Amino acid sequence: MTVDFEGALTDLRQALDQILRGNADGYKKLYSRRDEITLSNPFGSIVRGWDDVEETLDRAASYYRDGETTNIDTVSQLVGTDVAYCVLVERGRAKVGGSSEISDFAIRVTNVFAREDDGWKLVHRHADTRVELLPAEAILHA
Repeated sequence: MTVDFEGALTDLRQALDQILRGNADGYKKLYSRRDEITLSNPFGSIVRGWDDVEETLDRAASYYRDGETTNIDTVSQLVGTDVAYCVLVERGRAKVGGSSEISDFAIRVTNVFAREDDGWKLVHRHADTRVELLPAEAILHA
């Protein structure tokens, strides 16, 4: 694990590449083991704590096959002394769920990191598919 924040972002991209091939290990290495860590991914509700985060990461990885990252757009990023965040649009290609076809997709993501003794660790990740502008009524179907 790298100590500087740019290294953490490199690790984050590698973790995305891995999960799109069905392997959650990259995200597991990035995550803190603090009790208050959280994860909200496109496949389910918010989970808290290492055991639930690990289980959710494994489940999410099981939905992807034969994938790759195609682009990551940085919308915003701020690095403080002990806390940092980045807002991204992650774009990739993969077989998703039971599909035998490779599909393109985009996910908006907010990652929050905390500085720990061994470097920057992920303490919260929120990812969803709401990348495009939607009508107000779209929240009624969430």
